[in-house]
Amino acid sequence: MAAFIALSPLLAGCLVIHDPPPRPQPLAGWTLVWSDEFYSPDGSSPDATKWTYDVGGNGWGNHELEYYTKRLENARIEKGNLVITATRESYTGDDGVTRDYTSARLKTQGLFAQTYGRFEARIKIPEGQGMWPAFWMLGDDIPTVGWPKCGEIDIMENIGKEPATIHGSLHGPSTTAPTSDLTAIFTLPAGQNFANDFHVYAVEWSPATVRFYVDGNLYATFRSSDWPAGGKWAFDHPFFIILNLAVGGDWPGSADASTKFPQSMFVDYVRVYTKR
Repeated sequence: MAAFIALSPLLAGCLVIHDPPPRPQPLAGWTLVWSDEFYSPDGSSPDATKWTYDVGGNGWGNHELEYYTKRLENARIEKGNLVITATRESYTGDDGVTRDYTSARLKTQGLFAQTYGRFEARIKIPEGQGMWPAFWMLGDDIPTVGWPKCGEIDIMENIGKEPATIHGSLHGPSTTAPTSDLTAIFTLPAGQNFANDFHVYAVEWSPATVRFYVDGNLYATFRSSDWPAGGKWAFDHPFFIILNLAVGGDWPGSADASTKFPQSMFVDYVRVYTKR
């Protein structure tokens, strides 16, 4: 969180200055190569040198119900966090598509991608039926080979009807099915929900192996030798990062009368390391 101190009234009245942002603590065995600590001024847009946007309301292959925008109402910096907010509103984009919800989908495509390493983020997810927050990656060759040939690494996905469970998955191409997949879940103890606090979600990705963690707890290890018959291991080239908050879709189902809006996903930091 951003800390601040007030200057003397004799110097600046109500003016405040921010302390220098805290440096990430060294992680044993890893070298930090890219990060965003989201320390820009409150109300500002995410750093354009690190993040760009997917925009539109075409359903994104999952029959999602939101329109993704670049607006501050849907993605902004507040108190040292990236805040992605889903709102219930009728919105018509420049493409003429109208949706009943808006949200944001940020990505590092064209700005940063990496093969192998540790990718982690500290996130507080939203809650409610139909909410679908995600921290994930796609192969940067997607413009030429498409999906699923590019490969997909889902570091964290949650659907609102499963408040105590997150999913970690790999998706790739297959000659015998629409996709080839490996997936696992991590579930909190009874009475706890992921939306109640921040948690650290991470993968450690090396040749032929991807390991999934929540708060330092290893809960899944996927190896190329585990890959389904007919599928191709597509995790040997650079991937870029995506953060988004979807509303509705085939998997979570639609929001209902119990879902309160707006709902926000708070991201304290995103950090990427290479193995020493």
